[in-house]
Amino acid sequence: MSRARHVESPRAGSRSALLIAAALAAVLQISCLGMPAPRAPSSAPPVTVSAYATGKGGAVASAEPAATEAGLEILKAGGDAVDAAVAVALALAVVHPQAGNLGGGGFAVVKTGDEVSTLDFRETAPAAARRDMYLDRDGKKIADASWVGPLAAAVPGSPDGLFELHRRFGRLPWSRVVVPALRLAQDGFDVTPRLRAALDEERDSLARYPESAAVWLVGGKPPEPGTHLRLPDLAATLAAYGAKGPEAINRGTVAAAIVSASRSHGGVLTAGDLASYHPVWREPLRFRVFGWEVAAMRLPSSGGLILAESAGLLERLGWERLPRFGVERAHLMIESWRRAYADRFLLGDPSTTHADAPDLLSSAWLDTRAAGIDRARATPSAAVEPRPVPAAAESAETTHLSIIDDRGDLVALTTTLNGWFGCYLNVPGAGFFLNNEMDDFTTAPGLPNAFGLIQGEANAVAPGKRMLSSMSPTIAWRGGEEIALGSPGGSRIPTATLQVLLDLTVDGEALLEAVTRPRLHHQWLPDQVVVEEGALAPEAAAELERRGHRLRGADWRIGEVDVVRRRPDGALEAAADPRGPGGAGVVDPGR
Repeated sequence: MSRARHVESPRAGSRSALLIAAALAAVLQISCLGMPAPRAPSSAPPVTVSAYATGKGGAVASAEPAATEAGLEILKAGGDAVDAAVAVALALAVVHPQAGNLGGGGFAVVKTGDEVSTLDFRETAPAAARRDMYLDRDGKKIADASWVGPLAAAVPGSPDGLFELHRRFGRLPWSRVVVPALRLAQDGFDVTPRLRAALDEERDSLARYPESAAVWLVGGKPPEPGTHLRLPDLAATLAAYGAKGPEAINRGTVAAAIVSASRSHGGVLTAGDLASYHPVWREPLRFRVFGWEVAAMRLPSSGGLILAESAGLLERLGWERLPRFGVERAHLMIESWRRAYADRFLLGDPSTTHADAPDLLSSAWLDTRAAGIDRARATPSAAVEPRPVPAAAESAETTHLSIIDDRGDLVALTTTLNGWFGCYLNVPGAGFFLNNEMDDFTTAPGLPNAFGLIQGEANAVAPGKRMLSSMSPTIAWRGGEEIALGSPGGSRIPTATLQVLLDLTVDGEALLEAVTRPRLHHQWLPDQVVVEEGALAPEAAAELERRGHRLRGADWRIGEVDVVRRRPDGALEAAADPRGPGGAGVVDPGR
């Protein structure tokens, strides 16, 4: 069983050191067959990362400064936005293990010139999955079964997805973009206060699995902030991944380790599940609102549809002409979200969904939804039904990154394990956590998932299906101005993303101020408005309550939006949400 190293150098002759050496030998062997090997890990070039940066040559915003540095390193080496996105995503798998991942999945929106492409590398249900797998004999949900332990794990999509994204758009050799993450895992990184806090919060769940405790709870407690941590098993996996691509994870010894760890704790993942996974290029969801072109993900992401429907309703209601920070704007935004999230009840995997963009974004349906909004009173959520569509045949701790390169190409990429540290099982011999994405299915009809979402039949568990997601990577542009943004936060992702997008596009907010501003959230059920401190003036809060809205203070943040932007004058900007804290940087800082 591998342990993380809390010392300055790995112990000579250790099993983990042998694993890395073997993996690096495999790198050299594969490079002789035509695939370049990762360069020997070395110190990264110095870069400046903060909450906000402006300059030229490329910009990166992500959830962790060390990951942002990885992206800037790749841009400086001549890589494009996709090269940098892959490097950042892999670095997050090392330094942000509660959400960054090789054991999860995600979505990517890429804009190159006038072309927009979207990649779905969402996880899929194992072949052994069945619709009642989380219910007891009486049809009641088994506590934690879809959340804790490998029975909650779906087939990971990140290894294939990141590789496919690079295959289509990358400029540098694949092996090169893996180097920053490999260096962080092999040479080590300093534990941040946020990682330590996350480990402490989830200590009891992690301790249920000796494999996880051996790495993350050495001596029974999480490492203190500033501890220099090495992850030799993950380094070995990354070295092999840099040489062989996803085959190094979905087949062979790493795949065997995943299957063994899953089966030993009651999971159902098989070697066939891992080997048969494929990401899917989908047509982007494109819409125009408030004079901006917007591109987002289609199903199985519900986030793009929620953004498009909510924004379409606000435009019909003249939201942009109302006083900023006034109660009228807040009221209409809440009512728009109430209806968009109600319609989410119909959504699921594209093969089984009961509604899609033509249904929910049609002019007739948006007109109908807008007409049902009372400008003076809140509509009880119980009175808001999903769109009537004939039935078809039968995310959240997450992390987001945004990148723009020197050519103006953009990437908005969101990945997830679902909950912090996924199902809490760290796979020995692989070095990463498995997800708990099965909870994003409708695991028990009529009951909320971990994010309080009530979901419909279209999102029922079935072999090979992709579970519905709230992830909302988004790119918007108008003339010479371009924006890439997104957020973690489960069901709160679309509302956080939309508020920042509107601050930027409608109100001309400065980038850092837009991501910092306190936010609201409403998701149909439960019928309550979640309010971050400072989001509403006292008189506005009182008026919303008078109109029938039930307000509740936010118990956890509403998103963590990371944004990059190209301004009309050509200058690049990056901002990392201080709720993180994350890191923003540019290749050539402005003076």
